[in-house]
Amino acid sequence: MTETTEQKYVQMTPEGKEYLGTIEIAPEVITVIAGIATNEVEGIAGTRGNFAAGVVERLGKKVHGKGIKTEINNEGLFIDVYCLVKYGSSVPIVAREVQSQIRQSIENMTSLTPKEVNVHITGVQFDTVE
Repeated sequence: MTETTEQKYVQMTPEGKEYLGTIEIAPEVITVIAGIATNEVEGIAGTRGNFAAGVVERLGKKVHGKGIKTEINNEGLFIDVYCLVKYGSSVPIVAREVQSQIRQSIENMTSLTPKEVNVHITGVQFDTVE
């Protein structure tokens, strides 16, 4: 489910600052930041990934970008998040919190402001009793 464009983002030097070189941020970095921010939101049960991500997680490796699609183009940064909500949580409140958390995390860590953060709720996770 992790899909990114091959384009990278080159940050501009702020006005009044001396030019020291270019800063390139790979789309994978933004994907990982968005994935971690999503999983920190109360009410999120997880993100939806593809078969390969599920296999990798079963082998013990955490896939932070699972269920996140990022696109960087001339219009800006667009992020789509596919996630599961815990049963009993308010879907609109959790979705807004995911948007807010992703936007804030990306702004704090990269100085980029996402143009859109779209949250797609793909299911409800019920508590399992063993």
